[in-house]
Amino acid sequence: MRETLLVQEPDSDSISVADSEGNNKYAAKPSSPLTAGRIYKYLFYGGLAVVALWLVLSQTSLRQQSSRVFTLFRPKDAALSSEHCDVSHPGRPLIQYALMIDAGSTGSRIHVYKFNYCKDGPELESEVFEHTKPGLSAYPDDPKGAARSLDALMLTALKNVPVSLHHCTPVTVKATAGLRLLGEAQSQVILDAVRQHLENQYPFPIIKKDGVVIMDGKDEGVYAWITVNYLLRLVGNPSKDSTAAVFDLGGGSTQIVFEPSSQSAAEKFTMHPGDHHYNLDFNGHHYDLYQHSYLGYGLKEARRQIKETILDDYLRDHPQEGLIGKTLVVPNPCFPSNYTEEWKPTNHPELKESVTFQGTDTGSWKTCLLLAGRILHKHAPCDTSPCSFQGIYQPPLIDYFATNPIYVFSYFYDRTQPLGLEETFQLKQLRALTKRACMYQHPPNTQLPATKQILPVFDTAIQSELFSRPHYCMDLNYVYSLLSTGYDIPEERTLHTARKINDVETGWCLGAAIAVLDDGQYCKVEEV
Repeated sequence: MRETLLVQEPDSDSISVADSEGNNKYAAKPSSPLTAGRIYKYLFYGGLAVVALWLVLSQTSLRQQSSRVFTLFRPKDAALSSEHCDVSHPGRPLIQYALMIDAGSTGSRIHVYKFNYCKDGPELESEVFEHTKPGLSAYPDDPKGAARSLDALMLTALKNVPVSLHHCTPVTVKATAGLRLLGEAQSQVILDAVRQHLENQYPFPIIKKDGVVIMDGKDEGVYAWITVNYLLRLVGNPSKDSTAAVFDLGGGSTQIVFEPSSQSAAEKFTMHPGDHHYNLDFNGHHYDLYQHSYLGYGLKEARRQIKETILDDYLRDHPQEGLIGKTLVVPNPCFPSNYTEEWKPTNHPELKESVTFQGTDTGSWKTCLLLAGRILHKHAPCDTSPCSFQGIYQPPLIDYFATNPIYVFSYFYDRTQPLGLEETFQLKQLRALTKRACMYQHPPNTQLPATKQILPVFDTAIQSELFSRPHYCMDLNYVYSLLSTGYDIPEERTLHTARKINDVETGWCLGAAIAVLDDGQYCKVEEV
């Protein structure tokens, strides 16, 4: 058995490790003395190691913090987020888009609505609007062309709706008076082509019920009523408030909708039964609305009726001239002097040539006003009294809507605002503007002596506007007659007009879009 021994070498600091037989296994030198230099050396290199370790840990921490900061403050996708809340109402998507196409008589328009569901009901967050001309009714023999005319509008939808929401953004096409006038068979062929085009070319789902249709006139008016009162915040509230009346003037028809009420608590208003009575339940409240849509009394149709009346009067007074087969020159008191227009009548097939309407001397606005009033047929038989015009029952505004606001829009706005009429006005101011516009010459006859020039004072922009639209005298006389004679609005009554309320387009489209979302949920919410 071997033993291990520690051996100290003479005169040496070395220590050997040997076994019992004296064999060295290994030798170890003793440590050097711990001098100050060695201490500084250890501190220096140790410090470097600590600094290096601190840098590594700091960089890791910074990367983690940077990641957290990016997550917390990364800019939101505005198209998918709301300005009003970050969390949606339970069971609702935060954002819901809806597309509404208004296929009107003069053109088609798309409204791209963005709603949030910060609350249980949809709240409008923004709107994008685009339009194109002509309308679907301009393609009576080309239904595919009518469908393709909507492509420019659909491009606006593709640009503004996030791709992730295309599949759950409903699109609706509602045609109005222009397509109604084509007749049921012809208009249906166009609508079928529109539906097929949208289904094949675009990712947006068409709503199942009445997705591509000619809208009922009463729905058009009621949707407009919802829009205006929603934007004025008179509906959609916990309490039931007094509401505004809505008058819409399109190209082919005009609508009136209001909520009649008695001025005295002791007197209860009861509306006569009929199609004019619209029962509306909205946001937990019930509204008994009066509504009527007058097909054929839009601005463009009114022009046609006035021209036909002028021609009828002329042929009655000149019975032989309609049989000569030459172009007739017919004085038109609704046109400015020095203006002529070729027009093909539809009410006199015996006339083979177009009629030339010639503007008369200035100052004939009264004659034009009478003509505009005649087409309203104010004294037509009235089966249920009282009546407005054309024998249509209407509760008198002066008795059952005496103080609530009245809003007029569409062509009511388009024909008054460019000429400087305030957005809040009285009918007497509209009457004065109409008279001045009818005295305008086309173009001004500067060759006449100054004393014989009858030219109202308008600024340069308004003169240019009048010069560019020679129908102004006719249009304004019809607008004034419709409101005063047709609807029996007093001269002193204050009216409001607007193209937008709270930066949102007025009209029926918003109300219709809200109704679409009320019928079903499109963007589903996954339960977590």
